[in-house]
Amino acid sequence: MRKGIHPAYGPVVFRDRAANHAFLTRSTLAGGSTAGKTIEWEDGRTYPVVDVEISDVSHPFYTGTARVMDTAGRVERFVRRYGKQG
Repeated sequence: MRKGIHPAYGPVVFRDRAANHAFLTRSTLAGGSTAGKTIEWEDGRTYPVVDVEISDVSHPFYTGTARVMDTAGRVERFVRRYGKQG
């Protein structure tokens, strides 16, 4: 890889504020776009933290609380309204 063109890549803690859940991973956000916020992790080290509004812990699709829309009713209504004319 060419030197000097790639962003810094390092450990970052992503914190889901809705579910009060955090996880440590590596990201290019470690380069300084975290606005100086840090957190002390379970291993005793301090890492930059990025607050997210939603993650797999709080997303309705992954938690099983997603609502299923009545697509069959919509299709039947469309067929009644616009189907088989004449």
